[in-house]
Amino acid sequence: MNKVIVDFIGGGACWNATTCGFAGAIFEESVDSVRAAVEKDEPHGIYDHTKAENPFKDWYHVIIPYCTGDIHWGNSVTTYGKGTDNEVVINHKGAVNARAVLSWVYENFSAPEQVLVTGCSAGSYGSALWAADVMHQYPKSDVLQFGDSGAGIITDAFFSESFPSWNAEEAFPKDIPELDPSKVDIMTMALPDLYSGIANHYTSQWMSQYNTIKDENQTFYFTAMGGSGADEWSMLMQDSITEIEERAPNFDSFTAPGEQHCILLFDNFYTVEAGGVKLVDWLGNRVSGKDVGSAACSGAECDKATP
Repeated sequence: MNKVIVDFIGGGACWNATTCGFAGAIFEESVDSVRAAVEKDEPHGIYDHTKAENPFKDWYHVIIPYCTGDIHWGNSVTTYGKGTDNEVVINHKGAVNARAVLSWVYENFSAPEQVLVTGCSAGSYGSALWAADVMHQYPKSDVLQFGDSGAGIITDAFFSESFPSWNAEEAFPKDIPELDPSKVDIMTMALPDLYSGIANHYTSQWMSQYNTIKDENQTFYFTAMGGSGADEWSMLMQDSITEIEERAPNFDSFTAPGEQHCILLFDNFYTVEAGGVKLVDWLGNRVSGKDVGSAACSGAECDKATP
């Protein structure tokens, strides 16, 4: 089967002296744990290729590790803090690593039937940005982007603080005028601009997002940036999803109950549902070429734990 998953591994991000001061606690400095997981751990979620219900069980699976703290977007080496005891140097090289792996993919898969570009947490943002590169490379393939738990709800100052540290502008798709840093000020953008810009440029492809209604991890980061908490995050997340849906017809979303962060790597990938629709069926139907539309929990259903 000539189908491939391009999977951006998740983790935390850092962008200033405070967040990068405990970088080792939010993302790993090496890829050893990823190798160990592949070699020793029993696979779960989408990684369980023995599970009959897995719509990707027969697909090749390429993993892009994460050890750079820049949501796979960066190309810089930045020093944070002052003084020998407080200084920390972060190699924000996520974009460099992404390009290296994608080059390997392009060399080894010349014309795949389908490509799933995905990732959870930081990997969700990696999947969103780099989906444009994959879609450009494979214009005749069916490219599906599935962002797991990366809604991009940030405070106004976040881009202005993080992008210069990461040199993230370099990774933006210059063949899409609405996202070309030489033509637009990407510091004024939000995630709906990225999603709709890519989706409307590649209208035959599909982009999507998965979130729980009050994701505890995304809420934590939003609060760390200065947000007020879960209720505000949830409202802004839903507003963001609605905006992308209105701007990009080839974008769908799945909003599940509860607070769980990420779904791809857990067994409840096969049981979670929203509005009577199972996520695994929703994705499986889209892989089969069916229009799925968006699915979301409502009312008391949203207050339940993630199934």
